[in-house]
Amino acid sequence: MSIPHGEAWQRIATETVPTLTELFAADPERVSRLSGRIQLDQGSVLFDWSKTHLTEGLIAGFEQLAESAGFDEMRRRLFAGEVVNPTEGRAAEHSALRGVGNVASVEEASALRERMRLLVQAIHEGALGEVKHLIHIGIGGSALGPALAVDALTHDLALVDVHVVSNIDGVALERAFAACDPATTLIAVASKTFTTIETMTNAQSALRWLEENGVQDPYGRVIALTAYPEKAVEWGVDETRVLPFAESVGGRYSLWSSIGFPIALAIGWNDFEAFLDGAATVDRHFHSANGAANLPLRAAFADQYYTRLRQAQTRAVFAYDERLGLFSDYLQQLEMESNGKSVTAEGDPVDAPTSPITWGGVGTDAQHAVFQLLHQGTNLVPVDFIASIAPGDDLDPAHHRILLMNCFAQGAALMAGRQSPDPARSYPGDRPSATILCDDIDPATLGALIAFHEHRTFANAVLMGINPFDQFGVELGKDIAKKIEKGGESFDPSTENLLQMAGLG
Repeated sequence: MSIPHGEAWQRIATETVPTLTELFAADPERVSRLSGRIQLDQGSVLFDWSKTHLTEGLIAGFEQLAESAGFDEMRRRLFAGEVVNPTEGRAAEHSALRGVGNVASVEEASALRERMRLLVQAIHEGALGEVKHLIHIGIGGSALGPALAVDALTHDLALVDVHVVSNIDGVALERAFAACDPATTLIAVASKTFTTIETMTNAQSALRWLEENGVQDPYGRVIALTAYPEKAVEWGVDETRVLPFAESVGGRYSLWSSIGFPIALAIGWNDFEAFLDGAATVDRHFHSANGAANLPLRAAFADQYYTRLRQAQTRAVFAYDERLGLFSDYLQQLEMESNGKSVTAEGDPVDAPTSPITWGGVGTDAQHAVFQLLHQGTNLVPVDFIASIAPGDDLDPAHHRILLMNCFAQGAALMAGRQSPDPARSYPGDRPSATILCDDIDPATLGALIAFHEHRTFANAVLMGINPFDQFGVELGKDIAKKIEKGGESFDPSTENLLQMAGLG
């Protein structure tokens, strides 16, 4: 029988939680109980949550909370393609893009994916002439996902050199121009609505760049990625070069759709399908595993404990792998735009903190920049470490050995601490971390990592009773920017002064 939501939280809040060192001393099986592995077609990913403060009592309480929050029903709706975004009356069908979900949606996604495959294949075979470069223009979810995947999976091996441009600052676009030959460059314009002002302004400048550099048919060099194909055709893109995706796919969940076109162009179709398959493996696990055996849900249990009961305002993610240098950037949007809410799905004020601030970096660089605060600062910051057993380089193995030793040492040091008679040299310890250890960073593994965090974000939202699929918080600033452009309105004295100083008043 389900227990009331508040009662579940009360049970969790009254649980006595020993230190991490005490938890390990009391349970020789703790590592195996709080670690789980997802097996991919080749390789696997280990999720070790044993260095968090999850106890058997906390886990039992959170499983009761998941029951009272209707987790099973919300998960069913997600995969069934039913409405899970009540404020906009929409489904959230990113898993269908990977082949897991509502049958009709999976079939539609498969047909759209085949359309993209044919275009990618045609480009690789020279149907659009010699193509060496792609400038991918988008913003937010239309840029962060492709940028992460291309950076992680290509290095110097890209079939097509991809430059992702999101910032309206012209410097970003000029840097892409400087790296590309207009005669061998395609432009991808990624916008769900095909009206996003930053994207469309950048796209117009890219067309002018092509034209000014002798390209006879600039629009013929454009690929449109959108949920509104008719708008792309009106704008001037040939229908054969428009790659649609479903309107039910949110921007920050869209890299599995035609928004992933630059990924497929850069790494090749077979690797792009492996990327989707890795994500689908996690989808199937999340769909079928129950309670704490469900790895994204287990991660959400720890997230909720630290955010709501230990008042941790941030969560840090450090990838000890240069290939994942953009991973924390990607997670910032996924987690903070999804769960940075102050009302429940019913519109009532929330009664506790929701999303922590996600931040991070790359090891070992971060050790010499921010780890001072993690070890000796006054803020409690749960840390996720991500590492790969296989190196991404062909240099002396000492490089990778030192990298991994540092990664594992940081987690051990955060937990154990070290006492010293000199307070400045004393480490309190008992600071939590989780470790995600991959066999390698390949397309399937990256797909699995991203899907894991998508489902972790969803699970957190369900436990908090909020809607992770709308993002109205980004609209107000846009509205005011439009009013400034239109003119005729006044603002606060500070803003008015800034407008005058910048010549915008």
